[in-house]
Amino acid sequence: MAIIKPFKGIRPPQALIEQVASRPYDVLNSEEARKEAEGNEKSLYHIIKPEIDFPVGTDEHDEAAENFAKFQKNGWLVQDEKEQYYVYAQTMNGRTQYGLVVCAYVDDYMKGNIKKHELTRRDKEEDRMKHVRI
Repeated sequence: MAIIKPFKGIRPPQALIEQVASRPYDVLNSEEARKEAEGNEKSLYHIIKPEIDFPVGTDEHDEAAENFAKFQKNGWLVQDEKEQYYVYAQTMNGRTQYGLVVCAYVDDYMKGNIKKHELTRRDKEEDRMKHVRI
């Protein structure tokens, strides 16, 4: 059985959710993200697709950490005071799926104790790992 733990999430304040919310990084390209974030400095796209703020060809990973710090400094993303388990819901085509966001051990994932939700491409995994590390 996998071991899971609560953690202190970093989320937008309730009043800013609509402004901060974005689609997942991998369902749109940089130009689409630029258009969706246009005129909204609080859009999470500035963190998950930070290249939208720079000339074409800029390595987005270099700027993600800076934008993340800006969001926290401005109070657009705030860390919860206590550790929690998080429940999320995702609705598509009239069907809602629920899930948990928790801390888990990498070993449990690698050993198959945590079911992988999809088969991902190695380049996508590498991109996300680099993004999270930075």
